[in-house]
Amino acid sequence: MPIYRKGELFNGPGGLAWGASNARFVDENGEEFRVRHEWANDFDETSCETYRRNICPERPETVICGPVQDLDITTLPPIDAFAFGFPCNDFSVVGEHRGMDGNFGGLYWHGVQVLRHHRPQWFIAENVGGLQSANQGRAFLQIMKDLIESGYRIYPHLYKFEEYGVPQTRKRIIIVGIRNDIERVFRIPAPTHLNNFITAEHALMNIPEDAVNHEIPVHNERVTTMLRYIPEGENAWSEEIPEEHRLNVRGARLSNIYRRLDRNQPSYTVTGSGGGGTHVYHWEEHRALSNRERARLQTFPDDFVFEGSREKVRRQVGMAVPPKAAQVIVEAILKTMAGVDYPVDPRGPKWTQSEIEEMIINHFGQMTIV
Repeated sequence: MPIYRKGELFNGPGGLAWGASNARFVDENGEEFRVRHEWANDFDETSCETYRRNICPERPETVICGPVQDLDITTLPPIDAFAFGFPCNDFSVVGEHRGMDGNFGGLYWHGVQVLRHHRPQWFIAENVGGLQSANQGRAFLQIMKDLIESGYRIYPHLYKFEEYGVPQTRKRIIIVGIRNDIERVFRIPAPTHLNNFITAEHALMNIPEDAVNHEIPVHNERVTTMLRYIPEGENAWSEEIPEEHRLNVRGARLSNIYRRLDRNQPSYTVTGSGGGGTHVYHWEEHRALSNRERARLQTFPDDFVFEGSREKVRRQVGMAVPPKAAQVIVEAILKTMAGVDYPVDPRGPKWTQSEIEEMIINHFGQMTIV
C-alpha cells in the first residue's frame, strides 16, 4: 500500500492536512494511495492545538509548536511528501505588499531546506495570488528558482477555488513539485464546479444551533441600523444607506467593508484578520457570520473543532487552505504518482515548464540544480 508520510511547516489549523488525509486513490490492482501525517510545525499555539485535536489526536507530540527558525529539521523523521503554506502576510494584495522585504517573505526558505535535507518524493506549497507580483514579480521568480534548484520539477498554478467546490471566491497559487528522479508529470486537475458554483446559501444551510464555534455575533445599535439599509450583495457604501447612518471614512473605500453576501453566489474571500466590517455579513440577518459559518465557506466539516478565543478561531479559519480544494489537488498528485490519467483543466497550467525556466534564466542568468 503506497502511503506517503507527510511533513508540514506553517500547518495552521490543518485545512491542507485534512484535505490530504481524506485524499484517496485505489488503482486497478486494488492498491490504495494515500497520505499519512508524520510531523508538523507552526508558531501559533492555538493553531497547533486545533491541528492536534483534528489531525493527529493519537500523536499530539508530532506537532511541534514554536518558531520555524528554532526547528531542527535534521532531527525530524523521514518523509515522502511535504506541505508548506508559507505565511502570506507580505504577499497579499491587501496591505503593504512588502514581498521578500517583509518579516514573513523569507520564511519559505525553511521549506526549501526541508526539501534539500529530507528529499520527499513530492511537495505542495500554497500562497496568495499576490505572490505573483510581490517585489515586481521578483519574489515569485526567486521562490521558483530555489524550488527547482532543490531538485524538483515544479507545477505552479493560480487556482480559483470556487471552481473546485469551495463556496467562496478564493484565488491561491499552489505549487506542486515532483523530485527530478521520478518520471511523473503533474497536470492541473479539471475543475469540478466550473459552471456550477456552490452558493453561500447552500453552504450555510442546516447548521445545528448547538454546533461548536457557532456563537452568533452581537453588534451595537449603530452597526445593526446601518446593516438594515444595506441590500444583499452590497456594502457600507450603498446609496440605500441614509446619510446619517453612513460611515465617516475618508480615503479608500474597501469593497468588502460591511459587505453582505449574495445568497445566489459564492461568498467573497474569507479573511483571518481585519477590523470592523471585515467579518463577512449575512445576506438577510443583520449580523456578521459566526466562525462556524465562515468554516463552512472554507469547507471544514462541522465536527472540525477550532481551539482558542473567538478572534483566534476567526484567524485560523481565514488563514487556512480550504480542505475540499486541498483534497482535489492531493488526489491528482496521488494519481500522478500512480501513473494514472485523470481529467485535466483544458485551459492548461498558468505557466508551462519552459516558460518558468525562461523567466528564471532571463532574470537570474542561470540555474544550478543541487
